[in-house]
Amino acid sequence: MIRSELLQALHRDNPELRAEEVEQVVDIFFEEIAERLAEGGRVELRGFGAFSTRQRESRQGRNPRTGETVDVPSKRVPYFKPGKEMRKRINEG
Repeated sequence: MIRSELLQALHRDNPELRAEEVEQVVDIFFEEIAERLAEGGRVELRGFGAFSTRQRESRQGRNPRTGETVDVPSKRVPYFKPGKEMRKRINEG
């Protein structure tokens, strides 16, 4: 599913809301998750899962085009852990 499909589904399920209102809600939702993760926090949505970040250590990488060794700095990366209900739904079908 892409963002536009999500917006259409939400608008279809909530016809009393204008399309602009649905888009605003989705924008706020994603912005709040991104902001919390940028602060180093965690976002937990019961029954769905939890978003957090993990630290990746610096390492030696390789340029695939030239084969040259390059230094890859340490960085934080987003991580999603599905909740129990989500794992159950995925494995049922």
